[in-house]
Amino acid sequence: MKRTLGVCYYPEHWPAERWAEDARLMREAGLTWVRIGEFAWSRLEPEPGQFAFDWMDNAIDSLGSEGLHVVLGTPSATPPRWMLDRFPDMLPVGPDGQVRGFGSRRHYCFSHAGYRAESAEMAARLGQRYGGNAYVRAWQIDNEFACHDTTLSYSEPALQAFRQWCRDRYQTPDALNRAWGNVFWSMEIRSFDELRLPNGTVTEPNPAHVMAFRRFSSEQVARFNRAQVEALRPHTDAPLIHNYMGREVSFDHFEVGRDLDIASWDSYPIGFLSDRIEASDAHKLAFLRQGDPDVQAFHHDLYRSVGQGRWWVMEQQPGPVNWAPWNPAPLDGMVRLWGWEAFAHGAETVTFFRWRQAPFAQEQMHAGLLRPDAAPAPALTEVAALAREIAEQPEVSAPKATVAILFDYPSAWAWEAQPQGRDFHYFELVLDTYRALRKLGFSIDFVEASGHFDDYALILAPGIATFSAEALARIEMTDAHVIAGPRTNAKTSEMAIPVPLPPALPGLDTLVTRVSSIPPDASVPVVGGGAFCRWFEDLEGDAPSKLTTEDGRPALVETGNLSYVAGWPDAVLWRRILEDAADRTGLTTEQLPDGVRIRDDATHRFVFNYNQQEAFYRGREIPAGGVASWPK
Repeated sequence: MKRTLGVCYYPEHWPAERWAEDARLMREAGLTWVRIGEFAWSRLEPEPGQFAFDWMDNAIDSLGSEGLHVVLGTPSATPPRWMLDRFPDMLPVGPDGQVRGFGSRRHYCFSHAGYRAESAEMAARLGQRYGGNAYVRAWQIDNEFACHDTTLSYSEPALQAFRQWCRDRYQTPDALNRAWGNVFWSMEIRSFDELRLPNGTVTEPNPAHVMAFRRFSSEQVARFNRAQVEALRPHTDAPLIHNYMGREVSFDHFEVGRDLDIASWDSYPIGFLSDRIEASDAHKLAFLRQGDPDVQAFHHDLYRSVGQGRWWVMEQQPGPVNWAPWNPAPLDGMVRLWGWEAFAHGAETVTFFRWRQAPFAQEQMHAGLLRPDAAPAPALTEVAALAREIAEQPEVSAPKATVAILFDYPSAWAWEAQPQGRDFHYFELVLDTYRALRKLGFSIDFVEASGHFDDYALILAPGIATFSAEALARIEMTDAHVIAGPRTNAKTSEMAIPVPLPPALPGLDTLVTRVSSIPPDASVPVVGGGAFCRWFEDLEGDAPSKLTTEDGRPALVETGNLSYVAGWPDAVLWRRILEDAADRTGLTTEQLPDGVRIRDDATHRFVFNYNQQEAFYRGREIPAGGVASWPK
């Protein structure tokens, strides 16, 4: 595959006389792809059953005649107003019982069968018209599933669909009562018609009920996506894509990805630092205009796994965004750095959002590659430079890493359903693990926790709530060094504490007998340096302790190639644990300078400087916001 660049464009926002000029400028900037159409339902079907495709025909022709490839989006993220007249009950409902109304976007409930069918019908119509169009080279299904907290809906259609889901899963009310432990607090039901959704309760709902609803809701997202995929497949051989979001774990991306050809995600490094990452004020200030040094790479590696090796950045931040609490402009060089970092992690395409800044509506403060007056914005120069550079290193190559992290969306739901500590978040635990590996110079793969993880030297499995029997068998058979914990196998699939007690890992004689959540101003120090924060577990058993706490409790136990970490390590403790594991598995580590990260592809080493000042790596100076690469 070739490395390529693209941009998101909204021809419906601009006069048709402008389209050809925009297409020419895109081509001159070195762009290859243009994504269009994902919010255009009201222009494609202005009245029920009355379709207006001529303008889309002309837009595609304007772009394609300049040699640009079109990614055509299905517009189901923005149902037109008349759709609500047809389906008044399609609107999502929040956990407070408030209907979330028309006037922005994503105003639909995934469980609404009528709207799902309408979305599939629109996808089919688009496929019939453009599936054979030589300019349409890829398709995007919907836009940013789950955005604005829309995976979970507490609507009447969701209630009826959830009741049927429970009938299928449990068969009888008695079986559901036993699985959920409904004898507690007299929560037993006599029929599935008595079942409600887990919101509006006096205190916390049963975590088993919450977990079941989370599984159901995730499956509804996959079902909604699949309906459009099945509508499009008969009409096109072009790849089907969805653009996932950052720090979004409300549905199982692996499950959705199995129906698609390419995974993509929307990368907004500065917005994420301000809005979605837990970090100190000093850290946020140091990387204010660059983004966190590990968050983009984390998602690149995760979505490469979701896409089974094929992935894009569908939206890349080019300037200030509009939606974070504060929206600074990127440091000079960062737009180029973000693009190269994605390519170093195996991206086929990086697409910038958006071509021209809109002077109206909700996103008018979101920068583009052009200003609202159509003059070049600062990022356009960096994008054009990036286009020239990738022409000299055109081939995508993301070799298999030697280190893997097992990732599991249901574990995120489990620890949201019953965190036991206010700041225990699965995503943050995995990000801390990833960050510790990156600081030691590792390239990393993510692997679905239920998948295969052969041929890795080191495997990390933080916070996996429930391991399947198949996954446990793979752990028992692997020659890799496996580091599990904390909270491994701490719940059954129905959110109960299993007996025998966790972690129940093959060959590891240890039990978790008590757990403690740790507030931010406390820790459990470990002999030799470092400490546990947020979480600690008391262990009993005959597995040898490799590390102990300062008060004499096991901190890390190990049998053979299997280690168990008894809590959430801080940065110092993670470094100690990982350096020891690397030494025993023959892996090379290096402590990178603050804000400097590396990534190896098949032929080159890339070095990224996320700092606001120059940095040095192996005697080479890397400018602020700079990228360097050389053959391995």
